[in-house]
Amino acid sequence: MKPDDDFPALSALLDWYQALSPDNLDDIDRYSAPDARLKDPFNDVAGVRAIEAVFRHMFHRLAAPRFVVAALRQRNQAFVSRDFYFGLGGRQYRIHGGSHLYFDDSGLVDRHRDYWDAAEELLQKLPLIGAPIAWLRRRLAAD
Repeated sequence: MKPDDDFPALSALLDWYQALSPDNLDDIDRYSAPDARLKDPFNDVAGVRAIEAVFRHMFHRLAAPRFVVAALRQRNQAFVSRDFYFGLGGRQYRIHGGSHLYFDDSGLVDRHRDYWDAAEELLQKLPLIGAPIAWLRRRLAAD
């Protein structure tokens, strides 16, 4: 699902995310402000070069990472529902989550906050540590 075209910066950003690769990562300057901030369960970085480094690391460590996204927008903010697919250690993974984006006056992302449950979406699926996390989640869940 694409947002309505009354905010072309968001449509262009979503298209870029879904086609993101090492070959077009340099285009990040077209979508993110120079002093943008990215925060997710594993990273908290500021500056477009630091954000680019997070993505480069992703491409270096993971097999065939890709995003599938849909967004809702209100004024200078958008919430993006996304599925992140990748391979790691010969297994395929899907992480469902969301991103809260804030755009500056020129339509560039200046804050990007990812929300996803690292325990459920990733750690619980990993060999060795997955079983104890699943056990703990069951113990803490309401009956």
